[in-house]
Amino acid sequence: MPDRTPNHPAGAELLDRIVRLNRWVTRHTAWTLPLAQARVLSLVDELETARIGDLARAERCTQPTMTAQVHRLQAQGLVSRAPDPEDARAARISLTEQGRRTLADIRRARAGIVESLVEQLDAADRARLHEAVRALSALLDAAYRQEPGR
Repeated sequence: MPDRTPNHPAGAELLDRIVRLNRWVTRHTAWTLPLAQARVLSLVDELETARIGDLARAERCTQPTMTAQVHRLQAQGLVSRAPDPEDARAARISLTEQGRRTLADIRRARAGIVESLVEQLDAADRARLHEAVRALSALLDAAYRQEPGR
């Protein structure tokens, strides 16, 4: 039987805790739109403007699936489509003002759920958590800067 012990147990534990936290927050969020659509809004915000294919690759779904999600978001006035200046056959997807407000509301609600957990920690644990979040942010920022096209 192969050894499934991770080479870097701290990394595996961190990832497991982040996934569990995200799942817990997701279960306790009062969603104003389906989770898949909220994920697409967040992705469009991260990329600022993107083609359907870019969004599909990032979400690891098919282009038809992403096209359907974008159409739903567009029908709600949350994203807009504009011709891609580099390719007349393609469109660029971006957030509308309403999309930005909706995403901000979702993020605020989710952050509030996390804050309710953090408030249960004593001051020393909150300080350690704050430092850990800063370190994680620095790692992620560096990793994103190293990605092609960034």
